Amino acid sequence: MRLPALPSLSWRLLPAVVTACVLLIQPVQAQQATLPDTMIPSPPALNATSWILMDANSGEILVEHDADQPLPPASLTKMMTAYLVEHEIDAGNIAPDDMVNISENAWRTGGSRMFVREGTQVPVADLLKGVVIQSGNDASVALAEHIAGGESSFADLMNQQAQRMGMDNTHFVNATGLPHENHYASAHDLAILAKHIIQDFPGHYQIYSEKYFTYNDIRQPNRNRLLWRDPSVDGLKTGHTEEAGYCLVASAKKGDMRLIAVVMGTNSDEARAQETQKLLSYGFRFFETFKLYDQGAVLNEPRVWGGSKDNVRVGVGEALYLTVPQGKRDQMTAQLNIQETINAPVQAGEQLGTLQISLGDEVVREQSLIALEAVEEGGLFKRLWDMVLKFFTGLFN
Repeated sequence: MRLPALPSLSWRLLPAVVTACVLLIQPVQAQQATLPDTMIPSPPALNATSWILMDANSGEILVEHDADQPLPPASLTKMMTAYLVEHEIDAGNIAPDDMVNISENAWRTGGSRMFVREGTQVPVADLLKGVVIQSGNDASVALAEHIAGGESSFADLMNQQAQRMGMDNTHFVNATGLPHENHYASAHDLAILAKHIIQDFPGHYQIYSEKYFTYNDIRQPNRNRLLWRDPSVDGLKTGHTEEAGYCLVASAKKGDMRLIAVVMGTNSDEARAQETQKLLSYGFRFFETFKLYDQGAVLNEPRVWGGSKDNVRVGVGEALYLTVPQGKRDQMTAQLNIQETINAPVQAGEQLGTLQISLGDEVVREQSLIALEAVEEGGLFKRLWDMVLKFFTGLFN
């Protein structure tokens, strides 16, 4: 059965295939190798050490080269620094207008600077802009000290957050990205972090698109050249040290499709912009992303035995996006695999099957189907009656 076009699909159009067991398959990020052969060219080869192109909504990897190799991330580190600051603001633990004491340690931090002065106080909001736009090491250390009492303690928070995000090839030692042998990250992990920045704190994301920030009468430009060259690009961060080379994490949006590109280890400021542009152009030209279901969409209402109600609504727990080669959407099929016997009680969020999406003969996504509501046990008479019905139903089946 072919999936209809956007904006939505009806579960009544999908084949509900009942299986004898629950398929415990987690959502899969489909890389290019899992997609069927299509009339698209090979991905561009970049003059860089490592790179990746990911769709921000579906999480699918379209292009990658040594994307899990741990490398010096330089100031790309500040993406995690900024993420934690944004988290603290949205959690109500700090406020944008809170004043931060600038220590001698923060003031003396070398490398790129916001040019804060020792012994002064600076609002959190200004320091956050100094981190994101000016790539200020001094601002990063000041915020780390304000939130965690010291940079090493803040690095502990960075690593804990990295673990929660599944950034398996990342370890932070500082808030700045200044070189250290135990400070590293992979292109894949940085793409995951960028995805969280965009989706978790959308109210702060516009900072990453600002081209200039002036503090202490010093006007500094955002080092992301693509903000000037490509109107679809609206963030995120650059990085450079001698060890790391020139690096860039960029996100661009065209229509409903948003891509994240990470390029690490190029040989110049200009090269990182050009190589990143190649990835973004390739992704938008040859792929498309669309929303298959909204969060909480009801896909089926299977029978529940012994419950306070006879049926339970089943669907997906989060919005489901798919990225496919251009022109291949009408070749997609979907199949529901629902647990054969569902007995009360049923907990909201309990997995009751899987949704399998195929493109041609290839399965490109398997998503858990969950109960969208709880179903309590029915009364004694209801349970006995359902036992009788279930027995005779089994005989006829």
